[in-house]
Amino acid sequence: MITDAKSTIGWVGAGVVLLALGATGGYWWAHRAMAPNEPAAAQIEGADSADLARESAEKGRVLYWHDPMVPNVKFDKPGKSPFMNMQLVPVYADESGVEGGVRISSSVVQNLGIRLGRVERATIDRQLRVVGNVAFDDRLLEVLQARVEGYVTKLYVKAPLERVKRGQPLAEILAPQWLEAQQDYLSLLDASAERAQTLRDAARQRLVLLGVPDETIRALETTRNANTTTTVLAPVDGVVTELGVQQGGAFMPGALLFRINGLSTVWVNAQVPEANVSLISTGTAVEARATGWPGTPFKGEVIGLLPDVDPQTRTLTARVALKNPDRKLSPGMYVTVDFAGAPGEPQLVVPSEAIIATGERTVVIVAREDSAFEVVNVAVGAEVGDRTTILSGLTEGQSIVLSGQFLIDSEASLRSTVNRLESARPPPASDDRATSPADEHAGRTSAASDGATSLQHLARGKVTAIAPGEITIAHEPVPSLDWPSMTMGFALPPRRMPQGLKVGDPVSFSFTAKQGGGFQIEDIAVLDAPTEAGKPQ
Repeated sequence: MITDAKSTIGWVGAGVVLLALGATGGYWWAHRAMAPNEPAAAQIEGADSADLARESAEKGRVLYWHDPMVPNVKFDKPGKSPFMNMQLVPVYADESGVEGGVRISSSVVQNLGIRLGRVERATIDRQLRVVGNVAFDDRLLEVLQARVEGYVTKLYVKAPLERVKRGQPLAEILAPQWLEAQQDYLSLLDASAERAQTLRDAARQRLVLLGVPDETIRALETTRNANTTTTVLAPVDGVVTELGVQQGGAFMPGALLFRINGLSTVWVNAQVPEANVSLISTGTAVEARATGWPGTPFKGEVIGLLPDVDPQTRTLTARVALKNPDRKLSPGMYVTVDFAGAPGEPQLVVPSEAIIATGERTVVIVAREDSAFEVVNVAVGAEVGDRTTILSGLTEGQSIVLSGQFLIDSEASLRSTVNRLESARPPPASDDRATSPADEHAGRTSAASDGATSLQHLARGKVTAIAPGEITIAHEPVPSLDWPSMTMGFALPPRRMPQGLKVGDPVSFSFTAKQGGGFQIEDIAVLDAPTEAGKPQ
Protein backbone atom coordinates (compact mmCIF):
# COMPACT_ATOMS: atom_id res chain seq x y z
CA MET A 1 0.00 0.00 0.00
CA ILE A 2 2.84 2.29 0.91
CA THR A 3 4.48 1.50 -2.39
CA ASP A 4 1.28 2.29 -4.29
CA ALA A 5 0.89 5.60 -2.45
CA LYS A 6 4.46 6.61 -3.31
CA SER A 7 3.87 5.69 -6.93
CA THR A 8 0.69 7.75 -7.05
CA ILE A 9 2.45 10.77 -5.49
CA GLY A 10 5.24 10.43 -8.09
CA TRP A 11 2.78 10.47 -10.99
CA VAL A 12 1.00 13.52 -9.54
CA GLY A 13 4.32 15.36 -9.11
CA ALA A 14 5.33 14.60 -12.67
CA GLY A 15 1.97 15.95 -13.91
CA VAL A 16 2.42 19.15 -11.94
CA VAL A 17 5.89 19.62 -13.42
CA LEU A 18 4.55 19.08 -16.94
CA LEU A 19 1.73 21.57 -16.36
CA ALA A 20 4.23 24.16 -15.08
CA LEU A 21 6.45 23.66 -18.10
CA GLY A 22 3.43 24.01 -20.42
CA ALA A 23 2.29 27.23 -18.75
CA THR A 24 5.81 28.66 -18.94
CA GLY A 25 6.10 27.81 -22.66
CA GLY A 26 2.65 29.26 -23.40
CA TYR A 27 3.52 32.50 -21.63
CA TRP A 28 6.82 32.72 -23.54
CA TRP A 29 5.06 32.12 -26.89
CA ALA A 30 2.29 34.64 -26.16
CA HIS A 31 4.86 37.24 -25.06
CA ARG A 32 6.81 36.71 -28.28
CA ALA A 33 3.67 37.08 -30.42
CA MET A 34 2.72 40.32 -28.68
CA ALA A 35 6.23 41.79 -28.75
CA PRO A 36 5.77 43.95 -31.93
CA ASN A 37 3.04 45.94 -30.17
CA GLU A 38 5.22 46.84 -27.19
CA PRO A 39 6.64 50.39 -26.94
CA ALA A 40 10.28 49.27 -27.01
CA ALA A 41 12.18 50.95 -29.83
CA ALA A 42 13.68 47.66 -30.96
CA GLN A 43 10.18 46.32 -31.78
CA ILE A 44 8.91 49.36 -33.74
CA GLU A 45 8.15 48.58 -37.36
CA GLY A 46 9.68 50.80 -40.08
CA ALA A 47 12.69 53.09 -40.25
CA ASP A 48 10.59 56.16 -39.37
CA SER A 49 9.56 54.70 -36.01
CA ALA A 50 13.18 53.81 -35.23
CA ASP A 51 14.29 57.34 -36.08
CA LEU A 52 11.56 58.81 -33.87
CA ALA A 53 12.59 56.53 -31.02
CA ARG A 54 16.21 57.65 -31.27
CA GLU A 55 15.06 61.25 -31.48
CA SER A 56 12.96 60.85 -28.34
CA ALA A 57 15.98 59.43 -26.50
CA GLU A 58 18.01 62.49 -27.50
CA LYS A 59 15.41 65.13 -26.72
CA GLY A 60 14.05 63.81 -23.47
CA ARG A 61 10.87 62.36 -22.03
CA VAL A 62 7.95 61.80 -24.41
CA LEU A 63 4.61 63.03 -23.06
CA TYR A 64 2.49 61.27 -25.66
CA TRP A 65 2.32 60.38 -29.37
CA HIS A 66 -0.10 61.80 -31.93
CA ASP A 67 -0.96 62.06 -35.61
CA PRO A 68 -0.04 65.57 -36.91
CA MET A 69 -3.20 65.58 -39.06
CA VAL A 70 -5.37 64.69 -36.03
CA PRO A 71 -3.30 66.24 -33.24
CA ASN A 72 -6.02 66.11 -30.56
CA VAL A 73 -5.97 62.31 -30.31
CA LYS A 74 -3.20 61.12 -27.95
CA PHE A 75 -1.50 57.73 -27.85
CA ASP A 76 0.72 56.31 -25.12
CA LYS A 77 3.10 54.48 -27.50
CA PRO A 78 4.48 54.81 -31.05
CA GLY A 79 3.16 53.03 -34.10
CA LYS A 80 0.95 53.58 -37.12
CA SER A 81 -1.82 56.17 -37.03
CA PRO A 82 -5.31 54.66 -37.38
CA PHE A 83 -6.43 57.81 -39.22
CA MET A 84 -3.81 58.69 -41.87
CA ASN A 85 -1.73 55.46 -42.05
CA MET A 86 1.43 57.33 -41.08
CA GLN A 87 3.88 57.02 -38.21
CA LEU A 88 2.79 58.67 -34.96
CA VAL A 89 4.92 61.61 -33.83
CA PRO A 90 6.20 62.15 -30.28
CA VAL A 91 5.43 65.27 -28.23
CA TYR A 92 8.30 65.96 -25.82
CA ALA A 93 8.18 67.27 -22.31
CA ASP A 94 10.36 70.26 -23.17
CA GLU A 95 8.18 71.46 -26.06
CA SER A 96 5.93 73.42 -23.73
CA GLY A 97 8.95 75.53 -22.84
CA VAL A 98 9.60 76.83 -26.38
CA GLU A 99 9.33 80.56 -25.89
CA GLY A 100 7.48 82.46 -28.61
CA GLY A 101 7.04 79.49 -30.94
CA VAL A 102 6.34 75.80 -31.41
CA ARG A 103 8.68 72.85 -31.91
CA ILE A 104 7.86 70.29 -34.62
CA SER A 105 9.76 67.09 -35.32
CA SER A 106 12.00 67.09 -38.40
CA SER A 107 10.16 64.04 -39.72
CA VAL A 108 6.87 65.93 -39.47
CA VAL A 109 8.37 68.88 -41.33
CA GLN A 110 9.21 66.53 -44.18
CA ASN A 111 5.86 64.74 -44.13
CA LEU A 112 3.86 67.98 -44.21
CA GLY A 113 5.83 69.38 -47.15
CA ILE A 114 7.16 72.42 -45.25
CA ARG A 115 9.76 74.25 -47.38
CA LEU A 116 12.37 76.60 -45.95
CA GLY A 117 14.25 79.55 -47.42
CA ARG A 118 16.81 82.13 -46.36
CA VAL A 119 16.81 85.85 -45.70
CA GLU A 120 19.27 87.31 -48.19
CA ARG A 121 20.87 90.67 -48.82
CA ALA A 122 20.66 91.64 -52.47
CA THR A 123 20.37 94.60 -54.81
CA ILE A 124 16.96 94.55 -56.44
CA ASP A 125 16.65 95.92 -59.94
CA ARG A 126 13.80 98.32 -59.28
CA GLN A 127 12.08 98.06 -62.63
CA LEU A 128 8.39 98.67 -63.13
CA ARG A 129 6.18 97.50 -65.98
CA VAL A 130 2.77 99.04 -66.58
CA VAL A 131 0.28 99.45 -69.41
CA GLY A 132 -0.38 102.71 -71.23
CA ASN A 133 -2.20 104.05 -74.28
CA VAL A 134 -0.72 106.13 -77.09
CA ALA A 135 -1.91 109.70 -77.68
CA PHE A 136 -0.88 112.63 -79.89
CA ASP A 137 1.99 114.78 -78.70
CA ASP A 138 0.27 118.11 -78.14
CA ARG A 139 3.59 119.92 -78.49
CA LEU A 140 3.48 119.11 -82.23
CA LEU A 141 -0.05 120.47 -82.73
CA GLU A 142 -0.54 123.10 -85.49
CA VAL A 143 -3.83 124.97 -85.96
CA LEU A 144 -4.60 126.87 -89.16
CA GLN A 145 -7.24 129.52 -88.44
CA ALA A 146 -8.75 132.21 -90.69
CA ARG A 147 -8.11 135.86 -89.81
CA VAL A 148 -10.21 137.22 -92.66
CA GLU A 149 -13.35 136.12 -94.46
CA GLY A 150 -13.03 134.22 -97.71
CA TYR A 151 -13.95 131.21 -99.85
CA VAL A 152 -12.37 127.83 -100.55
CA THR A 153 -11.88 127.53 -104.29
CA LYS A 154 -10.08 124.17 -104.21
CA LEU A 155 -9.57 121.63 -101.43
CA TYR A 156 -6.68 119.17 -101.67
CA VAL A 157 -7.28 117.31 -98.35
CA LYS A 158 -10.92 116.34 -98.26
CA ALA A 159 -11.14 113.92 -95.31
CA PRO A 160 -9.90 113.97 -91.72
CA LEU A 161 -7.05 111.71 -90.49
CA GLU A 162 -5.22 111.98 -93.82
CA ARG A 163 -1.45 112.01 -93.47
CA VAL A 164 0.30 115.11 -94.86
CA LYS A 165 3.89 116.22 -95.25
CA ARG A 166 5.41 119.59 -94.55
CA GLY A 167 4.84 121.97 -97.51
CA GLN A 168 2.04 119.88 -99.01
CA PRO A 169 -0.86 122.01 -100.43
CA LEU A 170 -3.98 121.82 -98.32
CA ALA A 171 -6.37 124.26 -100.02
CA GLU A 172 -6.62 127.30 -102.30
CA ILE A 173 -8.64 130.18 -100.87
CA LEU A 174 -9.91 133.51 -102.16
CA ALA A 175 -9.74 136.32 -99.57
CA PRO A 176 -10.53 139.87 -100.79
CA GLN A 177 -8.62 141.46 -97.90
CA TRP A 178 -5.52 139.41 -98.74
CA LEU A 179 -5.70 140.52 -102.41
CA GLU A 180 -6.11 144.17 -101.43
CA ALA A 181 -3.17 144.03 -98.99
CA GLN A 182 -0.95 142.39 -101.65
CA GLN A 183 -1.70 145.12 -104.19
CA ASP A 184 -0.88 147.84 -101.64
CA TYR A 185 2.45 146.21 -100.91
CA LEU A 186 3.28 145.85 -104.63
CA SER A 187 2.72 149.58 -105.19
CA LEU A 188 5.40 150.38 -102.63
CA LEU A 189 8.00 147.79 -103.59
CA ASP A 190 9.68 149.94 -106.28
CA ALA A 191 9.54 153.24 -104.33
CA SER A 192 13.01 154.55 -103.36
CA ALA A 193 12.18 157.46 -101.10
CA GLU A 194 12.98 157.11 -97.40
CA ARG A 195 9.35 157.69 -96.46
CA ALA A 196 8.26 155.03 -98.97
CA GLN A 197 10.54 152.51 -97.24
CA THR A 198 8.65 153.05 -94.00
CA LEU A 199 5.32 152.59 -95.76
CA ARG A 200 6.60 149.47 -97.51
CA ASP A 201 7.58 147.90 -94.19
CA ALA A 202 4.17 148.73 -92.76
CA ALA A 203 2.41 147.17 -95.77
CA ARG A 204 4.42 143.98 -95.41
CA GLN A 205 3.63 143.81 -91.70
CA ARG A 206 -0.06 144.17 -92.57
CA LEU A 207 0.17 141.05 -94.76
CA VAL A 208 1.66 139.11 -91.84
CA LEU A 209 -1.02 140.29 -89.44
CA LEU A 210 -3.80 139.29 -91.86
CA GLY A 211 -2.41 135.76 -91.94
CA VAL A 212 -1.05 135.70 -95.48
CA PRO A 213 1.33 132.70 -95.68
CA ASP A 214 5.04 133.49 -95.71
CA GLU A 215 5.44 131.57 -98.98
CA THR A 216 2.90 133.85 -100.65
CA ILE A 217 4.67 137.01 -99.42
CA ARG A 218 8.06 135.80 -100.68
CA ALA A 219 6.55 134.87 -104.08
CA LEU A 220 4.98 138.34 -104.28
CA GLU A 221 8.33 140.01 -103.70
CA THR A 222 10.00 137.83 -106.34
CA THR A 223 7.43 137.82 -109.13
CA ARG A 224 5.95 141.28 -108.48
CA ASN A 225 2.56 139.75 -109.24
CA ALA A 226 -0.45 139.43 -106.89
CA ASN A 227 -2.39 136.17 -107.16
CA THR A 228 -6.16 136.15 -106.85
CA THR A 229 -6.12 132.93 -104.81
CA THR A 230 -3.66 131.86 -102.13
CA THR A 231 -2.45 128.30 -101.53
CA VAL A 232 -2.36 127.14 -97.89
CA LEU A 233 0.48 124.66 -97.18
CA ALA A 234 0.93 122.08 -94.36
CA PRO A 235 3.30 123.54 -91.74
CA VAL A 236 4.44 120.12 -90.35
CA ASP A 237 4.40 116.39 -91.10
CA GLY A 238 1.45 114.78 -89.42
CA VAL A 239 -2.22 113.92 -89.58
CA VAL A 240 -5.15 116.25 -90.32
CA THR A 241 -7.15 115.52 -87.18
CA GLU A 242 -9.82 118.15 -87.87
CA LEU A 243 -11.08 119.58 -91.17
CA GLY A 244 -13.14 122.76 -90.76
CA VAL A 245 -13.88 123.74 -94.38
CA GLN A 246 -15.36 122.23 -97.55
CA GLN A 247 -14.63 122.97 -101.17
CA GLY A 248 -16.64 126.00 -102.33
CA GLY A 249 -17.61 126.91 -98.81
CA ALA A 250 -17.16 130.30 -97.16
CA PHE A 251 -15.50 130.97 -93.85
CA MET A 252 -15.50 133.86 -91.41
CA PRO A 253 -12.67 135.40 -89.39
CA GLY A 254 -11.72 133.10 -86.53
CA ALA A 255 -12.96 129.92 -88.25
CA LEU A 256 -10.86 126.75 -87.93
CA LEU A 257 -9.48 125.64 -91.28
CA PHE A 258 -7.18 122.69 -90.37
CA ARG A 259 -5.87 121.03 -87.21
CA ILE A 260 -2.70 119.02 -87.81
CA ASN A 261 -0.97 116.78 -85.22
CA GLY A 262 2.64 115.72 -85.71
CA LEU A 263 3.67 112.06 -85.30
CA SER A 264 7.47 112.23 -85.03
CA THR A 265 6.95 111.69 -81.30
CA VAL A 266 3.89 110.48 -79.40
CA TRP A 267 2.76 110.54 -75.81
CA VAL A 268 1.98 107.47 -73.74
CA ASN A 269 -0.28 107.88 -70.73
CA ALA A 270 0.98 105.11 -68.45
CA GLN A 271 -1.10 104.11 -65.40
CA VAL A 272 1.27 103.77 -62.44
CA PRO A 273 0.04 102.21 -59.16
CA GLU A 274 0.08 104.63 -56.27
CA ALA A 275 2.43 102.34 -54.31
CA ASN A 276 5.09 102.54 -57.07
CA VAL A 277 5.11 106.29 -57.67
CA SER A 278 8.42 106.65 -55.82
CA LEU A 279 10.14 104.60 -58.55
CA ILE A 280 9.40 107.21 -61.23
CA SER A 281 10.67 110.75 -61.76
CA THR A 282 10.92 113.20 -64.65
CA GLY A 283 13.63 112.08 -67.03
CA THR A 284 13.38 108.37 -66.19
CA ALA A 285 14.25 106.33 -69.27
CA VAL A 286 11.55 104.01 -70.59
CA GLU A 287 11.17 101.34 -73.24
CA ALA A 288 7.78 100.52 -74.71
CA ARG A 289 6.55 97.62 -76.82
CA ALA A 290 3.36 97.35 -78.85
CA THR A 291 1.58 94.12 -79.75
CA GLY A 292 1.21 95.39 -83.32
CA TRP A 293 4.99 95.65 -83.71
CA PRO A 294 6.47 92.61 -81.93
CA GLY A 295 10.19 92.79 -81.33
CA THR A 296 10.36 96.56 -81.96
CA PRO A 297 11.29 98.64 -78.88
CA PHE A 298 10.37 102.31 -78.70
CA LYS A 299 12.67 104.49 -76.59
CA GLY A 300 11.60 107.53 -74.61
CA GLU A 301 11.50 109.22 -71.23
CA VAL A 302 9.09 110.45 -68.60
CA ILE A 303 8.20 114.10 -69.14
CA GLY A 304 5.75 114.44 -66.27
CA LEU A 305 3.79 112.73 -63.51
CA LEU A 306 0.27 114.15 -63.53
CA PRO A 307 -0.94 115.17 -60.04
CA ASP A 308 -4.25 113.32 -60.24
CA VAL A 309 -5.09 109.95 -58.62
CA ASP A 310 -7.85 107.81 -60.12
CA PRO A 311 -10.17 107.04 -57.16
CA GLN A 312 -11.23 103.71 -58.70
CA THR A 313 -7.89 102.19 -59.71
CA ARG A 314 -5.63 104.16 -57.32
CA THR A 315 -3.22 104.96 -60.14
CA LEU A 316 -1.46 108.08 -61.36
CA THR A 317 -0.75 108.95 -64.98
CA ALA A 318 2.89 109.17 -66.03
CA ARG A 319 3.23 111.09 -69.30
CA VAL A 320 5.91 109.49 -71.47
CA ALA A 321 7.31 110.91 -74.72
CA LEU A 322 8.29 108.18 -77.20
CA LYS A 323 10.21 108.53 -80.41
CA ASN A 324 8.05 107.28 -83.27
CA PRO A 325 10.27 106.39 -86.24
CA ASP A 326 8.41 105.52 -89.43
CA ARG A 327 5.19 106.65 -87.71
CA LYS A 328 4.48 103.08 -86.48
CA LEU A 329 2.67 104.11 -83.30
CA SER A 330 -0.82 105.53 -83.67
CA PRO A 331 -3.04 107.15 -81.03
CA GLY A 332 -5.24 104.64 -79.25
CA MET A 333 -2.72 101.77 -79.29
CA TYR A 334 -1.95 99.97 -76.05
CA VAL A 335 1.70 99.46 -75.13
CA THR A 336 3.60 97.96 -72.21
CA VAL A 337 6.02 100.41 -70.66
CA ASP A 338 9.16 99.37 -68.75
CA PHE A 339 10.59 102.05 -66.47
CA ALA A 340 14.33 101.70 -65.85
CA GLY A 341 14.84 102.16 -62.11
CA ALA A 342 18.00 103.59 -60.65
CA PRO A 343 20.29 100.97 -59.00
CA GLY A 344 19.54 100.81 -55.29
CA GLU A 345 21.49 99.82 -52.21
CA PRO A 346 21.69 96.16 -51.11
CA GLN A 347 18.83 95.33 -48.76
CA LEU A 348 17.21 92.34 -47.10
CA VAL A 349 14.89 90.34 -49.35
CA VAL A 350 12.76 87.21 -48.92
CA PRO A 351 10.58 85.21 -51.32
CA SER A 352 7.15 86.82 -51.43
CA GLU A 353 5.45 83.52 -50.57
CA ALA A 354 6.99 83.73 -47.08
CA ILE A 355 5.00 86.90 -46.29
CA ILE A 356 1.72 86.47 -44.40
CA ALA A 357 -0.50 89.56 -44.37
CA THR A 358 -3.21 89.20 -41.74
CA GLY A 359 -4.77 92.62 -42.26
CA GLU A 360 -3.64 93.92 -38.87
CA ARG A 361 0.02 92.98 -39.24
CA THR A 362 2.53 91.34 -41.58
CA VAL A 363 4.43 88.32 -40.28
CA VAL A 364 7.02 85.74 -41.29
CA ILE A 365 7.52 82.34 -39.62
CA VAL A 366 11.18 81.85 -38.69
CA ALA A 367 12.70 78.37 -38.32
CA ARG A 368 15.12 78.23 -35.40
CA GLU A 369 18.08 75.88 -35.04
CA ASP A 370 16.40 73.97 -32.18
CA SER A 371 13.63 72.72 -34.56
CA ALA A 372 11.27 75.40 -33.22
CA PHE A 373 9.26 77.89 -35.26
CA GLU A 374 8.24 81.38 -34.20
CA VAL A 375 6.13 84.14 -35.70
CA VAL A 376 7.99 87.43 -36.30
CA ASN A 377 6.39 90.77 -37.12
CA VAL A 378 8.06 92.43 -40.12
CA ALA A 379 7.86 95.70 -42.02
CA VAL A 380 7.93 95.12 -45.77
CA GLY A 381 8.95 97.35 -48.64
CA ALA A 382 8.41 97.06 -52.37
CA GLU A 383 7.67 93.74 -54.06
CA VAL A 384 9.73 93.23 -57.20
CA GLY A 385 9.08 90.05 -59.15
CA ASP A 386 8.81 87.15 -56.70
CA ARG A 387 10.81 88.83 -53.92
CA THR A 388 9.84 91.35 -51.24
CA THR A 389 12.16 93.73 -49.42
CA ILE A 390 12.25 93.63 -45.61
CA LEU A 391 12.65 96.94 -43.77
CA SER A 392 12.75 95.53 -40.22
CA GLY A 393 12.12 92.36 -38.21
CA LEU A 394 14.60 89.93 -39.80
CA THR A 395 18.36 89.54 -40.11
CA GLU A 396 20.46 88.17 -42.94
CA GLY A 397 20.85 84.40 -43.00
CA GLN A 398 17.76 83.52 -40.96
CA SER A 399 15.82 80.44 -42.07
CA ILE A 400 12.17 81.16 -42.90
CA VAL A 401 9.15 79.05 -43.83
CA LEU A 402 8.01 79.31 -47.46
CA SER A 403 5.09 76.88 -47.46
CA GLY A 404 2.95 75.07 -44.89
CA GLN A 405 2.75 78.10 -42.59
CA PHE A 406 -0.89 77.40 -41.74
CA LEU A 407 0.03 73.93 -40.43
CA ILE A 408 2.61 75.41 -38.08
CA ASP A 409 0.19 78.11 -37.00
CA SER A 410 -2.51 75.49 -36.36
CA GLU A 411 -0.09 73.38 -34.34
CA ALA A 412 0.93 76.39 -32.23
CA SER A 413 -2.67 77.47 -31.65
CA LEU A 414 -3.73 73.94 -30.77
CA ARG A 415 -0.94 73.43 -28.25
CA SER A 416 -1.61 76.80 -26.67
CA THR A 417 -5.30 75.93 -26.36
CA VAL A 418 -4.63 72.46 -24.98
CA ASN A 419 -2.25 73.90 -22.39
CA ARG A 420 -4.87 76.41 -21.26
CA LEU A 421 -7.59 73.74 -21.07
CA GLU A 422 -5.40 71.28 -19.20
CA SER A 423 -4.35 73.94 -16.70
CA ALA A 424 -7.99 74.89 -16.12
CA ARG A 425 -9.33 71.39 -15.42
CA PRO A 426 -8.19 68.40 -13.34
CA PRO A 427 -6.20 65.76 -15.21
CA PRO A 428 -8.36 62.94 -16.63
CA ALA A 429 -8.30 59.47 -15.19
CA SER A 430 -5.51 57.25 -16.46
CA ASP A 431 -6.57 55.12 -19.41
CA ASP A 432 -4.44 53.01 -21.67
CA ARG A 433 -6.77 53.57 -24.62
CA ALA A 434 -6.45 56.52 -27.00
CA THR A 435 -9.03 59.27 -26.76
CA SER A 436 -11.67 58.82 -29.44
CA PRO A 437 -12.05 61.42 -32.21
CA ALA A 438 -15.67 61.97 -31.23
CA ASP A 439 -14.68 62.84 -27.64
CA GLU A 440 -11.93 65.16 -28.82
CA HIS A 441 -14.28 66.81 -31.32
CA ALA A 442 -16.82 67.39 -28.58
CA GLY A 443 -14.09 68.92 -26.41
CA ARG A 444 -13.07 71.29 -29.20
CA THR A 445 -16.65 72.30 -29.79
CA SER A 446 -17.07 73.14 -26.12
CA ALA A 447 -13.84 75.08 -26.09
CA ALA A 448 -14.87 77.00 -29.20
CA SER A 449 -18.15 78.00 -27.55
CA ASP A 450 -16.13 79.48 -24.69
CA GLY A 451 -13.96 81.47 -27.12
CA ALA A 452 -10.83 79.43 -26.43
CA THR A 453 -10.29 78.31 -30.02
CA SER A 454 -11.93 78.28 -33.44
CA LEU A 455 -13.38 75.28 -35.26
CA GLN A 456 -10.65 74.72 -37.81
CA HIS A 457 -10.31 71.24 -39.31
CA LEU A 458 -7.30 69.71 -41.04
CA ALA A 459 -7.47 67.28 -43.96
CA ARG A 460 -5.58 65.93 -46.91
CA GLY A 461 -6.76 65.12 -50.41
CA LYS A 462 -6.41 65.63 -54.14
CA VAL A 463 -7.64 68.62 -56.19
CA THR A 464 -10.23 67.51 -58.75
CA ALA A 465 -11.49 70.86 -60.08
CA ILE A 466 -10.76 74.59 -59.77
CA ALA A 467 -13.52 77.05 -60.64
CA PRO A 468 -14.06 80.75 -59.94
CA GLY A 469 -14.68 81.06 -56.22
CA GLU A 470 -14.54 77.31 -55.51
CA ILE A 471 -12.09 74.42 -55.42
CA THR A 472 -13.22 70.78 -55.38
CA ILE A 473 -11.14 68.27 -53.38
CA ALA A 474 -11.44 64.52 -52.98
CA HIS A 475 -10.38 64.35 -49.34
CA GLU A 476 -9.56 61.64 -46.84
CA PRO A 477 -11.63 61.09 -43.69
CA VAL A 478 -11.89 64.10 -41.37
CA PRO A 479 -11.87 62.69 -37.81
CA SER A 480 -12.66 66.03 -36.18
CA LEU A 481 -16.05 66.00 -37.97
CA ASP A 482 -16.49 62.22 -38.16
CA TRP A 483 -16.57 62.57 -41.95
CA PRO A 484 -15.76 59.65 -44.26
CA SER A 485 -13.80 60.07 -47.48
CA MET A 486 -15.72 62.15 -50.03
CA THR A 487 -15.44 64.71 -52.81
CA MET A 488 -16.86 68.15 -52.10
CA GLY A 489 -16.44 71.82 -52.99
CA PHE A 490 -14.90 74.47 -50.73
CA ALA A 491 -14.84 78.26 -51.00
CA LEU A 492 -11.41 79.57 -52.01
CA PRO A 493 -9.09 80.77 -49.22
CA PRO A 494 -9.02 84.49 -48.36
CA ARG A 495 -5.27 84.49 -48.93
CA ARG A 496 -3.77 83.82 -52.35
CA MET A 497 -3.61 80.26 -53.65
CA PRO A 498 -0.22 78.50 -53.87
CA GLN A 499 1.61 79.24 -57.11
CA GLY A 500 1.16 76.54 -59.73
CA LEU A 501 -1.68 74.71 -57.94
CA LYS A 502 -3.48 72.55 -60.49
CA VAL A 503 -5.96 69.71 -60.80
CA GLY A 504 -4.47 66.44 -59.59
CA ASP A 505 -2.14 67.96 -56.97
CA PRO A 506 -2.08 66.30 -53.52
CA VAL A 507 -2.72 68.94 -50.85
CA SER A 508 -2.99 69.53 -47.13
CA PHE A 509 -5.56 72.11 -46.11
CA SER A 510 -7.48 73.58 -43.22
CA PHE A 511 -11.13 74.70 -43.40
CA THR A 512 -13.92 76.17 -41.33
CA ALA A 513 -17.71 76.26 -41.57
CA LYS A 514 -19.19 79.36 -43.24
CA GLN A 515 -22.09 81.27 -41.84
CA GLY A 516 -25.17 80.41 -43.85
CA GLY A 517 -23.83 77.03 -44.99
CA GLY A 518 -20.84 75.60 -46.81
CA PHE A 519 -17.17 75.43 -45.89
CA GLN A 520 -14.29 77.87 -46.40
CA ILE A 521 -10.67 76.85 -46.94
CA GLU A 522 -8.44 78.89 -44.64
CA ASP A 523 -5.10 77.76 -46.06
CA ILE A 524 -3.81 75.13 -48.47
CA ALA A 525 -0.40 73.72 -49.38
CA VAL A 526 0.78 71.30 -52.07
CA LEU A 527 2.31 68.07 -50.74
CA ASP A 528 5.50 66.67 -52.23
CA ALA A 529 4.25 63.08 -52.20
CA PRO A 530 0.91 62.11 -53.79
CA THR A 531 -1.97 61.36 -51.46
CA GLU A 532 -4.60 58.69 -52.15
CA ALA A 533 -7.70 60.83 -51.78
CA GLY A 534 -10.91 59.40 -50.57
CA LYS A 535 -13.63 58.53 -52.98
CA PRO A 536 -17.13 60.05 -52.83
CA GLN A 537 -19.54 58.11 -50.74
